[in-house]
Amino acid sequence: MILFPNAKINIGLNIIEKRIDGFHNIETLFYPIGLSDILEINKSNKLEFKNTGLTVENNKLESNLCYKAYQLLNDDYDLGSINIHLHKIIPFGAGIGGGSSDATFTLKLLNSLFDLKLHNTQLQKYAEKIGSDCSFFLLNKPAFAVEKGNILTKSDLNLKGYFLVLIHPGIHVNTAIAYSNVTPKKPEKSLAELINIPIKNWKGKLVNDFEESVFKNYPELRVIKEELYTQGAIYASMSGSGSAVYGIFKDEINLKQIFNKYFVWSEWL
Repeated sequence: MILFPNAKINIGLNIIEKRIDGFHNIETLFYPIGLSDILEINKSNKLEFKNTGLTVENNKLESNLCYKAYQLLNDDYDLGSINIHLHKIIPFGAGIGGGSSDATFTLKLLNSLFDLKLHNTQLQKYAEKIGSDCSFFLLNKPAFAVEKGNILTKSDLNLKGYFLVLIHPGIHVNTAIAYSNVTPKKPEKSLAELINIPIKNWKGKLVNDFEESVFKNYPELRVIKEELYTQGAIYASMSGSGSAVYGIFKDEINLKQIFNKYFVWSEWL
């Protein structure tokens, strides 16, 4: 069986407070995009993992989130051996949820492959054990996220008809370090309120709290964001804790020549 785990972008990201469990309460809007990996899983006589495309860290089964997802279900349902082939296209350390998506799609694929008949509420319990944003990929529709990013409310935001350009310069931003460099604060206006204003007014109002410190450490990312605005973006932002930066445009635009040394993804939303 084959599925295509897709990426997401964050539209606005406020880091509100640090929790007693060491995590942070945030508010953000997750928006799915078409950039995807390719995940194939079949029943097998022995447990195998193959990675093509971008190389998964260590390229070992035990360190992969797909395997962690398998372990969680196997512990409860004794699935038996499987063969996993993950073809990576989504860049690592980009803040666009590639690993989380792979893990969540593994849960979904195994649920179908072994006819476990688990509904999303049940799968969510497994997803939350893997990562805070994994639950989003079960819904995989625009959603407003709070607390650790795992409490979701479906959003009516529709960016259909806009053109997205996503740039990843190959910089890896450590999420834990990025959080440690931010001073949490409650915004004057919640993202839930701001997201309803016209997109042409988002600039300067919808912010990503990671940008200030991450741009200070990686000024190249600020340059990318500024260039997207120079090229006519209605709104531009870093996604998550970085390092991918995206721009939303009214018209199709080809920026591969300008960003020719970077990973560039574009699509009509």
